[in-house]
Amino acid sequence: RFEDGTASFLDIIALKHGFDVLERLTGGMEKIKQHTFVLAHYTYSVLSTLKYTNGAPVVRIYSDTDFSSPDVQGPIINFNVLDENGAVIGFSQVDKMAGLYNIHVRTGCFCNTGACQMHLDMSNEDIKRNLQAGHVCGDDMDIVDGHPTGSIRISFGYMSSFEDAQNFLKFIIETRLSKSNTEIPFQSSVAKLTAECVPGHHSSCNKADHLSPVPHVSNRELSGDPLMKSTGSWQPAETEAESIRAAVSETSVPPCRRSGEPITVTSIYLYPIKSCSAFEVTEWPVGNQGLLYDRNWMIVNQNGVCLTQKQEPRLCLVYPSIDLEQNVMVIEAEGMDPISVSLEENTGKETVISESKVCSHRVKTYDCGERIATWFSACLGRPCRLIRQSSDVNNKSHQKHTKGLASAAGISLSLVNEAQYLLINVASIRQLKEHISTRLEEPLEMEELIRRFRANIVISAPESFEEEEWAEISIGALRFQVVGPCSRCQIICINQQSGERNKEVLQSLSAARGRKTNFGIYLMNQPLRSSLPGVLSVGSRVLPVLKENTEIHPPTSSEEKCSG
Repeated sequence: RFEDGTASFLDIIALKHGFDVLERLTGGMEKIKQHTFVLAHYTYSVLSTLKYTNGAPVVRIYSDTDFSSPDVQGPIINFNVLDENGAVIGFSQVDKMAGLYNIHVRTGCFCNTGACQMHLDMSNEDIKRNLQAGHVCGDDMDIVDGHPTGSIRISFGYMSSFEDAQNFLKFIIETRLSKSNTEIPFQSSVAKLTAECVPGHHSSCNKADHLSPVPHVSNRELSGDPLMKSTGSWQPAETEAESIRAAVSETSVPPCRRSGEPITVTSIYLYPIKSCSAFEVTEWPVGNQGLLYDRNWMIVNQNGVCLTQKQEPRLCLVYPSIDLEQNVMVIEAEGMDPISVSLEENTGKETVISESKVCSHRVKTYDCGERIATWFSACLGRPCRLIRQSSDVNNKSHQKHTKGLASAAGISLSLVNEAQYLLINVASIRQLKEHISTRLEEPLEMEELIRRFRANIVISAPESFEEEEWAEISIGALRFQVVGPCSRCQIICINQQSGERNKEVLQSLSAARGRKTNFGIYLMNQPLRSSLPGVLSVGSRVLPVLKENTEIHPPTSSEEKCSG
């Protein structure tokens, strides 16, 4: 009665065959229930015993049962990770770090606002306050006014193994208790349940000896696999955290500028094709969507889904460049002949405008043709196409990014994720480099680190992270509003010269910045009223305005002064 069209009767017929296969491979749903519950019970038992050296728990588990019976508890564990002081670490932070260990977790409220309110002790007013702060389902706004907006969930299925459970525990231990050797007791009841419930002759449920837990599991034993060893933690243990926070507190986020040294633009990058290599320039025209031609194109798979370096790291080895005189974009890659694409937008009648999706917002695009699609498919070894944003329908920026701008209705975005520009500070990069150098045998070069953060504007300011205290900046005749920090993801773990991944950059950033992985600030500028485009140039002076709307000037004497 509620079907939209004809019911999928072919899928309904296939259900019986699916259940028959499960019965043949696993011994039936009852065996699956027992197998998955044992894994959940084991993980729950170990998680609930993990403690910091000060006795504080590492996680807070949300459950209506004590995991004593599979009849009332499914193979799901819902929890939040805590720091040594008992404060919740945001679920988006944990999710990003879990991805580095190839662990997939679900986060948020899981379409169950009532349970979320009950276990997180949120009132109706708290829910309203979160919505007013801009929190929506699926975003990474995990902490509002110091309180979590959701939690983390892990689930086990019939294909899950004891090694999967141990790998998850290794992840928690290595990132939270990397310096602890405390023995983690394992309850004997779990061993008994494993022996009774998990049959040894069902291969997909894993063999009994394969699933049998050891009597005691220590951090050292769980970290015994050299492939799983981490050189750093995303939220360091107590002693390391104190030293890092002390160092960061002296240099990050000063209440005002402590130096009268001028701030200048040192580098400008645009990324004509989303997630491909940077194109560095010394000066460049500015349009109403940001740097001219910045992220005007993107690559999609055969299903029309945007490809990024998260799925295809080799995109960083595709080098687009813009030739304004010849009015073409030239694309190069190793082993491929260069190919050019006209900068003129295809507005012919045969052009088909379609709708694509970038993060959570929809954009109008059109396909760039078979010739370039064949080139990219050969380059990446998978079917894909190049599409370009259509100028017919502007991609309006998010409301949270236009707040306070005089002409918000006229501001639009290209194919960027968040804002028109991303700015980073060389001094902040330098401080992060010091943290990373202690974790790597071969330290990263400054240029490599700068390129990993894929900024449009790189500045040289005297103080690290002072950019986070700015409300506005002026660069020449251009004026920008700061719309928030950039929360980093796994892409900064990719070497932009080779496409290789490592974990240390994101882990070091998280350790140095506390609970978040913020680095750099987003900027928006109002539409240009002049018919001539503005120009952004290397060497231009940057004049910031503090969040208190106090403009920063050089000190009037040899003594450093705070702007009033």
